[in-house]
Amino acid sequence: MTAHLPARLPARLPARPHRRPRTVDGGCDPAGRRPRHPRAACAGDPGHDPRALASRFAHQLVEVLTGARPSGQLMRHTSLDGYGQLASLVRIGALRRGGAADRPRLGPVHDRSPSPDAVEACVRVDLGRRHHMVAFRLEQRGPAGQWQCTAVEAR
Repeated sequence: MTAHLPARLPARLPARPHRRPRTVDGGCDPAGRRPRHPRAACAGDPGHDPRALASRFAHQLVEVLTGARPSGQLMRHTSLDGYGQLASLVRIGALRRGGAADRPRLGPVHDRSPSPDAVEACVRVDLGRRHHMVAFRLEQRGPAGQWQCTAVEAR
Protein backbone atom coordinates (compact mmCIF):
# COMPACT_ATOMS: atom_id res chain seq x y z
CA MET A 1 0.00 0.00 0.00
CA THR A 2 1.50 3.31 -1.04
CA ALA A 3 0.87 6.62 0.66
CA HIS A 4 -0.22 9.46 -1.56
CA LEU A 5 2.41 12.23 -1.48
CA PRO A 6 2.01 15.68 -3.02
CA ALA A 7 3.89 16.14 -6.25
CA ARG A 8 5.61 19.24 -5.00
CA LEU A 9 6.11 20.85 -1.57
CA PRO A 10 5.06 24.47 -1.16
CA ALA A 11 7.87 26.95 -1.90
CA ARG A 12 7.58 28.52 1.55
CA LEU A 13 6.18 27.10 4.75
CA PRO A 14 3.69 29.28 6.60
CA ALA A 15 5.18 31.39 9.37
CA ARG A 16 4.73 30.29 12.98
CA PRO A 17 2.32 32.43 14.94
CA HIS A 18 4.03 35.00 17.15
CA ARG A 19 3.72 34.93 20.89
CA ARG A 20 1.66 37.61 22.53
CA PRO A 21 3.62 40.83 22.88
CA ARG A 22 4.71 41.79 26.35
CA THR A 23 2.95 44.68 27.96
CA VAL A 24 4.74 47.68 29.42
CA ASP A 25 4.63 46.26 32.97
CA GLY A 26 6.31 42.99 31.88
CA GLY A 27 3.21 40.79 31.81
CA CYS A 28 2.20 38.61 28.89
CA ASP A 29 -1.47 39.37 28.88
CA PRO A 30 -3.22 42.66 28.21
CA ALA A 31 -5.72 41.76 30.95
CA GLY A 32 -2.93 42.27 33.50
CA ARG A 33 -2.30 38.62 34.36
CA ARG A 34 1.32 37.69 34.91
CA PRO A 35 2.89 34.60 33.35
CA ARG A 36 2.85 31.52 35.57
CA HIS A 37 6.22 30.69 37.04
CA PRO A 38 7.12 27.26 38.48
CA ARG A 39 7.79 28.76 41.90
CA ALA A 40 4.55 30.75 41.90
CA ALA A 41 2.83 27.99 43.89
CA CYS A 42 5.33 28.42 46.73
CA ALA A 43 5.78 32.17 46.64
CA GLY A 44 4.61 34.04 49.67
CA ASP A 45 2.13 36.39 48.03
CA PRO A 46 -0.47 37.71 50.48
CA GLY A 47 -3.46 36.50 48.44
CA HIS A 48 -2.29 32.87 48.47
CA ASP A 49 -4.75 30.33 49.83
CA PRO A 50 -3.10 28.14 52.54
CA ARG A 51 -5.78 25.46 52.06
CA ALA A 52 -4.91 25.00 48.37
CA LEU A 53 -1.21 25.02 49.25
CA ALA A 54 -1.70 22.28 51.89
CA SER A 55 -3.75 20.17 49.48
CA ARG A 56 -1.15 20.40 46.68
CA PHE A 57 1.71 19.63 49.04
CA ALA A 58 -0.18 16.66 50.56
CA HIS A 59 -0.51 15.06 47.12
CA GLN A 60 3.19 15.54 46.36
CA LEU A 61 4.19 14.29 49.81
CA VAL A 62 2.13 11.10 49.48
CA GLU A 63 3.64 10.46 46.04
CA VAL A 64 7.10 10.64 47.64
CA LEU A 65 6.13 8.43 50.59
CA THR A 66 4.67 5.74 48.31
CA GLY A 67 7.66 5.77 45.97
CA ALA A 68 5.88 7.27 42.95
CA ARG A 69 8.08 10.42 43.09
CA PRO A 70 11.73 10.78 44.14
CA SER A 71 12.21 12.56 47.47
CA GLY A 72 14.74 14.94 45.92
CA GLN A 73 11.91 16.72 44.11
CA LEU A 74 10.69 18.08 47.45
CA MET A 75 14.13 19.06 48.71
CA ARG A 76 13.80 22.75 47.97
CA HIS A 77 10.31 22.80 49.47
CA THR A 78 11.47 21.43 52.83
CA SER A 79 13.69 22.69 55.61
CA LEU A 80 16.75 20.65 56.58
CA ASP A 81 14.91 19.05 59.54
CA GLY A 82 11.80 18.44 57.43
CA TYR A 83 13.80 16.75 54.68
CA GLY A 84 15.56 14.56 57.25
CA GLN A 85 12.19 13.41 58.59
CA LEU A 86 10.89 12.80 55.07
CA ALA A 87 13.98 10.81 54.04
CA SER A 88 13.68 8.70 57.20
CA LEU A 89 10.00 7.91 56.46
CA VAL A 90 10.87 6.94 52.89
CA ARG A 91 13.75 4.75 54.07
CA ILE A 92 11.61 2.79 56.56
CA GLY A 93 8.74 2.52 54.06
CA ALA A 94 6.11 4.30 56.15
CA LEU A 95 3.52 4.07 53.35
CA ARG A 96 4.17 0.70 51.79
CA ARG A 97 1.92 -0.41 48.99
CA GLY A 98 0.14 -3.71 49.51
CA GLY A 99 0.58 -4.59 45.84
CA ALA A 100 1.42 -3.03 42.50
CA ALA A 101 -2.26 -2.36 41.82
CA ASP A 102 -2.77 -0.44 45.09
CA ARG A 103 -2.94 3.24 44.30
CA PRO A 104 -3.04 5.73 47.15
CA ARG A 105 -6.36 7.49 47.67
CA LEU A 106 -6.27 10.69 49.67
CA GLY A 107 -9.11 11.79 51.86
CA PRO A 108 -9.86 15.44 52.48
CA VAL A 109 -6.94 17.52 53.73
CA HIS A 110 -7.66 18.96 57.18
CA ASP A 111 -5.66 22.09 57.87
CA ARG A 112 -5.41 24.81 60.46
CA SER A 113 -3.34 27.92 60.63
CA PRO A 114 -1.87 28.56 64.11
CA SER A 115 -0.30 31.79 62.78
CA PRO A 116 -0.40 33.73 59.50
CA ASP A 117 2.94 32.26 58.40
CA ALA A 118 2.27 28.60 59.31
CA VAL A 119 -0.13 25.84 58.24
CA GLU A 120 -0.53 22.46 59.93
CA ALA A 121 -2.34 19.77 57.96
CA CYS A 122 -3.16 16.08 58.00
CA VAL A 123 -4.65 13.69 55.46
CA ARG A 124 -5.89 10.11 55.53
CA VAL A 125 -4.29 7.90 52.88
CA ASP A 126 -5.93 4.63 51.83
CA LEU A 127 -3.57 2.04 50.32
CA GLY A 128 -5.56 -1.06 49.47
CA ARG A 129 -6.91 -2.40 52.74
CA ARG A 130 -4.55 -0.30 54.89
CA HIS A 131 -5.14 3.23 56.13
CA HIS A 132 -2.44 5.73 57.08
CA MET A 133 -2.34 9.27 58.42
CA VAL A 134 0.16 11.83 57.18
CA ALA A 135 0.67 15.11 59.03
CA PHE A 136 2.93 18.01 58.10
CA ARG A 137 3.67 21.63 58.92
CA LEU A 138 4.37 24.34 56.34
CA GLU A 139 5.99 27.65 57.30
CA GLN A 140 6.91 30.76 55.36
CA ARG A 141 10.68 31.15 55.48
CA GLY A 142 13.44 33.26 54.06
CA PRO A 143 13.41 36.79 52.68
CA ALA A 144 11.12 35.79 49.80
CA GLY A 145 8.60 34.16 52.15
CA GLN A 146 8.70 30.78 50.39
CA TRP A 147 6.58 28.05 51.98
CA GLN A 148 8.64 25.13 53.29
CA CYS A 149 7.72 21.90 55.03
CA THR A 150 9.34 21.90 58.48
CA ALA A 151 7.91 18.68 59.94
CA VAL A 152 6.43 15.42 58.60
CA GLU A 153 4.87 12.43 60.37
CA ALA A 154 3.23 9.29 58.95
CA ARG A 155 1.52 6.37 60.69
